[in-house]
Amino acid sequence: MSQKILIVGAGFAGVWGALGAARVLDEAGVTKRDVEVTLISPKPELQIRPRMYESEPHTMTAPLLPLLDAIGVKFFEGTVHGISVDDKTVNVVSADGRTHTLAYDRLLLTSGSKLNRPPIPGLAELAFSVDCVEDAVKLDQHLDTLAKLPDSPARNTVAVVGCGFTGIEVATELPKRLREKFGANAAIRVVAIGAQDTIGPDLGPNPRPFVAQAFESLGIEAVLGSGVVSVDAQGVRTQSGKHIAAMTVIWAGGMRASTLTSQLASQLDALGRVEVAADLRVPAAPDVFVAGDVARVPTDDDGHYALMSCQHAILMGKFGGHNVAADLLGTPTLPYRQPFYATCIDLGDWGAIYSEGWDRQIRLTHAEGKTRKQMINTKWIYPPAPNRVEALAAGNPQASFG
Repeated sequence: MSQKILIVGAGFAGVWGALGAARVLDEAGVTKRDVEVTLISPKPELQIRPRMYESEPHTMTAPLLPLLDAIGVKFFEGTVHGISVDDKTVNVVSADGRTHTLAYDRLLLTSGSKLNRPPIPGLAELAFSVDCVEDAVKLDQHLDTLAKLPDSPARNTVAVVGCGFTGIEVATELPKRLREKFGANAAIRVVAIGAQDTIGPDLGPNPRPFVAQAFESLGIEAVLGSGVVSVDAQGVRTQSGKHIAAMTVIWAGGMRASTLTSQLASQLDALGRVEVAADLRVPAAPDVFVAGDVARVPTDDDGHYALMSCQHAILMGKFGGHNVAADLLGTPTLPYRQPFYATCIDLGDWGAIYSEGWDRQIRLTHAEGKTRKQMINTKWIYPPAPNRVEALAAGNPQASFG
């Protein structure tokens, strides 16, 4: 009977985790009869989540079955609802509603994160988001519906709640998207609302002036220092009592790790992530490895931790896939390290800013930054072609530093 590696989640960490595991097994000459790798996800696609703020979100997916077939990884269509580390099984509900119990010898959890939606009155019922393809498409369809209504200030106003990375990219892309739908002469109003006193509170001092420039250039208003306390059919109300009339409210209030992490460890960080060892192993469950948005792990020896980003998830996935297979075969695992860090923020028609290092030293701005961002969004974060040799090479964690 073959040994089994299960990978839960087909986000960036899961897809590159499958590549990493398949590569180790291929190099060791291990066949599918000996070790079976299965990727579990609700759909056989990678949602290109960092692009959901753009227009045409329904196109922001990459098919996975040809790639998985090329590297000899099985796909199980379903959603994992339970993990038993004692029995070494996962419970999966398939698309037809049936429950399945799948056994594993090694498990790689890459179930990612979801938008944090606190219990603000009206938020769940009335606010839109760009958390996934389905949410982004729903927003796009809403804007199409508004375009058929008479011109009015409320119709033309969008309130974006959250001034972090996602909120900034959504807000700066909206003027172009709204004019494409409502007409070039529409009196567009985009309002970015943040609970803290600065735009992009986590960005640091170097990128922030460029974001402010972009906001001014694009006519985006910033309402800062007062969070949203309610959402209604007419707009949003802030903690200060200000009501902003808007027929569209977009929530961009931060991320939280998949709740599956609570089944692996009792102690989680503030984002719901599991603290893992250097090789991404869960200390309390040595047959389980974790990568991507569900893992809290240092990227270097200087005290920096991986962020919930595709940049960290892709490389962490390669390490996780390598290690889950290597551990099963009894060969040494690799400590995850990712010392290089870069940030690229899209700022709509203004351009983009690209920085390097944790202190975010600005390298490219405006059109040059936009070119870099488009390269990232359309090339670098997509899976490799379904060519076995190229795909397995893409799973090598150590080559990423070359």
